[in-house]
Amino acid sequence: MKRISITLIASLMFGFLSTAQLKVPAPSPTQTLKQDFALSSIEVNYSRPSKKGRVIFGDLVPYGKPWRTGANTATKVTFGEDVKVAGTAVKAGTYALYTIPGNSEWEVMLNKGTGNWGVNGYNGADDVAKFKVKSSDLGGVIETFTIEVGNITASSATLDLYWDNTTISIPVVADIDSKIMASIDKAMNVDSKPYFESASYYYEAGKDLPKALEWAGKAVDANPKAYWIMLLKAKIQAKMGDKVGAMATSMKSMQAAKDGGNADYIALNEKLQATLK
Repeated sequence: MKRISITLIASLMFGFLSTAQLKVPAPSPTQTLKQDFALSSIEVNYSRPSKKGRVIFGDLVPYGKPWRTGANTATKVTFGEDVKVAGTAVKAGTYALYTIPGNSEWEVMLNKGTGNWGVNGYNGADDVAKFKVKSSDLGGVIETFTIEVGNITASSATLDLYWDNTTISIPVVADIDSKIMASIDKAMNVDSKPYFESASYYYEAGKDLPKALEWAGKAVDANPKAYWIMLLKAKIQAKMGDKVGAMATSMKSMQAAKDGGNADYIALNEKLQATLK
């Protein structure tokens, strides 16, 4: 009986080990990158191969041939709103990112084939955008293939690709101005008016500065201890060429920041005041 029990237990353990799923590190781990941008976001899902001592472009990744721009399944890019990618209009949605690397210039394609495995199934007829960008030498080596969203402004950014000693940068632009202007016009017809937010956008976008100053003044009147609003008003005055007014407003902002114990805004006011002397 004892011998049978031991045999049975051993069999059960062997069966368990043979059917258990073995977890090991992926050679090209996946990454999902999500970056807030414009009025929505840009999301990238891709696998990241590493150099591992190999020559990458022109060898492992041949020049002049379509590349999945990563490893494993197709690299996918999702735009949360309509954008222009390298000047080409692209509707909101998810696309496969393919490239054709070259020695000094790459061809880039955004394609509908998001279910493809690598370049298998790639069909140029499914391209929604196709354009060329220059490649650059990094002056160093990036071990693991990397995609980042950089150079972010209110309405523009770049999709930056790095691997080995090579990088490319893909410009992305969102036409949000008309949407925001319409939203501001609508918001100014309600009782609780977003004076600070509207003044901020007008200032950053270089819109009607006198109107921005008017709104900033009303925002200060509504919250006279808000040093961040006073600083915005001072910046608008400075941009309009009123250094005296900007200095006076900035001094009030600095004092309010001191009263509130905010060292960051004290420093920001000091930097602004240095430009007004």
